[in-house]
Amino acid sequence: MGKLIKIIILSFIVLSCSQPAKKVESRKETPAILLLSKLNKLNDKGVLFGHQDDLAYGIGWRYDGGAYLQSDVKKATGSYPAILGWDIGHIGDSLNIDKVPFDHIKKLIVKGDSIGAINTISWHPSFLNDSINSWFKEIDMVNTLIPGGENHQELIYKLDLFSAFLRGLKRTDGSLVPIIFRPWHEMNGNWFWWGEDFCDNEQYKKLFQFTVNYLRNEKGLNNLLIAYSPDRQFHSEEEYLKWYPGDAYVDIMAMDNYYDFQPGGEGLDAAVNKLEIVANVAEKKSKLAAFTETGFDKLEHQNWYSQELLPILKQKELIKKISYVMVWRNHDTTHFYVPYKGHPSLPDFLKFKNDEQILLLDDIN
Repeated sequence: MGKLIKIIILSFIVLSCSQPAKKVESRKETPAILLLSKLNKLNDKGVLFGHQDDLAYGIGWRYDGGAYLQSDVKKATGSYPAILGWDIGHIGDSLNIDKVPFDHIKKLIVKGDSIGAINTISWHPSFLNDSINSWFKEIDMVNTLIPGGENHQELIYKLDLFSAFLRGLKRTDGSLVPIIFRPWHEMNGNWFWWGEDFCDNEQYKKLFQFTVNYLRNEKGLNNLLIAYSPDRQFHSEEEYLKWYPGDAYVDIMAMDNYYDFQPGGEGLDAAVNKLEIVANVAEKKSKLAAFTETGFDKLEHQNWYSQELLPILKQKELIKKISYVMVWRNHDTTHFYVPYKGHPSLPDFLKFKNDEQILLLDDIN
């Protein structure tokens, strides 16, 4: 763990030297470094379980801005998840991409942190007055956003909005809430304009590097750990690292994988092999590993948690060392990933939750 902390501190130093430097505090006790230390300590206990938008809404309810925290995971298991996922798509508007008020997201991130949960943020961005969403593929968008591109100032504008959002996430002692930020994810797929069909890997690396440099160095944010998370479309370390921006820009090696669990996917053995590649690269680089997005929509496979996800997390020694796994959101009864009361997959989810390898919030507090 000490080696990993030193590498992350060195990464901060490298980034600080890559642009005109502002005065930066000692990195040894920043929120990011303290979160890294916490994750490393928890890594010896098991795999943290997370859920996207868990405190914001669920089956039959939405957060109303009050003090009471609802959660579909808590309703199902008696405990909040250890990892809380959020998205800042539509940053600058009043509502995020999933129609959650940004004011509520701020409040819930701080509340989640105060009860011991760990927050992670993804970004499905939109640009040019929201005319270009994350799935728009008709222009060479990445090339216009990187330094020298015609829309580069708009990227800076969006990052400034995100920076202001992050600076509003304060603990009672005045320090910033630590965040795992997962920008430009699933870049090896073909569904986002930063995907491999719409930019080359060198353009992508410039986009990723500028994003991290700007937030950490230019804006002086000390509360970010950065996750690199390709989709499941790789079969070797070389393929996994094709888009990798460099050790100085990444703290967590990760993967998103839904499709291998579906009919027509490559199956469980392939999912295990890919997650093992991630874990192996993370170990070589002295970084954490994570399974940042997964799940089975509507849980039509009622024993998915105990018969598919759990065996994957326990099958190989390296995989047992991954930091966390996060499933996607509970929008309504037509789109959900955590069972609600009365759903036939609930007993299986409880079996998964009760395994000693799986850690919810009550298991780490």
